[in-house]
Amino acid sequence: MDAKTKLLLEGSIGWTLFRLSMPNIAVMAAQACVGLIETYFIAWLGTDALAGIAIVFPVFMLFQMISAGAMGGGILSAVARALGAGRKDEANLLVWHAVALALGLGILTTLIMLPAGPSLYGLMGGREASLAAAIVYANLVFGGAILLWLFNSLAAVIRGTGNMLLPAIVVMGGVVVLIPLSPLLIFGLGPLPRLGIIGGATAVLIYYAVGSAIFAGYIWSGRGILHPRLKIPALSLAKLGDILRVGAPASLVATTTNVTIATATAFVGTYGPQAVAGYGTGARLEYLLVPLVFGLGAPLAAMVGTAVGAGEFRRAAKAAWTGAFMAGILTEFIGIAAALWPRAWLDLYGTDPVMMDFGIRYLQIVGPFFGFFGFGLALYFAAQGTGRMLWPLGAGIARLAVAAGGGFLATRLAMGTTGVYVALAVGMILFWGINAFAVFSGAWLRHVPMRRASEAPVILAVAE
Repeated sequence: MDAKTKLLLEGSIGWTLFRLSMPNIAVMAAQACVGLIETYFIAWLGTDALAGIAIVFPVFMLFQMISAGAMGGGILSAVARALGAGRKDEANLLVWHAVALALGLGILTTLIMLPAGPSLYGLMGGREASLAAAIVYANLVFGGAILLWLFNSLAAVIRGTGNMLLPAIVVMGGVVVLIPLSPLLIFGLGPLPRLGIIGGATAVLIYYAVGSAIFAGYIWSGRGILHPRLKIPALSLAKLGDILRVGAPASLVATTTNVTIATATAFVGTYGPQAVAGYGTGARLEYLLVPLVFGLGAPLAAMVGTAVGAGEFRRAAKAAWTGAFMAGILTEFIGIAAALWPRAWLDLYGTDPVMMDFGIRYLQIVGPFFGFFGFGLALYFAAQGTGRMLWPLGAGIARLAVAAGGGFLATRLAMGTTGVYVALAVGMILFWGINAFAVFSGAWLRHVPMRRASEAPVILAVAE
């Protein structure tokens, strides 16, 4: 058995998760900084430009979360389970299936978003100059969507083998390059023209293109655990189904998260572009939680998937609880800090008093509940490792229903954005509760094939 697979099966759960997640959390934080760096410089172009990317951001993050955490989670889970069961040839074949899905879904993203985008951004509160900025930015970003999908799919393949370090190095290096590249393309310097908001999108696409090339070079060089052939094999519906069995419902969960924020953006948008900019800037911190938890969730899904593949169901449950508590503590710390010192975050993107008021109110009301979201999100990633996603999907739908329904009532009853924000907080609590109940009751493993009858799901504490 490979040393990385052996570590996932036999290493200390808490220490192994910590060890594997540290570079991964760093990489996810850095990847989130890609958008934050871009937003920081685009904010210098004015409130309309900031509002424009605030409108596009939930939609872009939807595809980022689907490609990295949802379909990426399906790829990671399939590779981890194959390696855990000792089926290395199958894992090698899964690499090409992951590439095929990335190419197909990247093209589909472009075909959907280019014609449908303008109407969607208008519904989300885009008006005149802010809508024009949103359309210009989105057309370039989604025109190159195939690069985003390929980058995250290849990274998921590598993480599925237990290698969290290489993706960390690539992303961290990319962020270092983006820090000077983004403002150079936005504002221009010397022979470089001033591209404005288009420059930010161009810098991001360059980042994904170079990163994808590095990942592909590593995988097909044979330096890792996997050794896929250079010749494209015949694609198998069974192998695609193994990825989609996790990736499809996980994509729906990711969709509910982004639709929740997009819906709230639409409700807040009735109060004008400054309100959209304020809420959107505050909500970016909530979005930052997703890649941070994914930094822990990727090794957690790999550990759970490997344990399930080997029939070690007791270990899978213990890993889920351990990872969830780690994620909950991390995200709650961020939420409390944001609620106590909201200006420390919001001042990075503007000083308009109306914008600041909407952003501060969001962080003070919703921030204290970030820990519930992080805890539930970690259990969602753990469920990816089992290949069963029904409970996380139900939790995501419930959160969306509460947030959307509560936001609608808040606007009808003239409760202002405060009512919308309270509904968002309640939705986070419900998302946590449903996912926690699924693991606590053993329901998340109920339909996973058991290797031995004695390994039926059990209720476990974090430490035995």
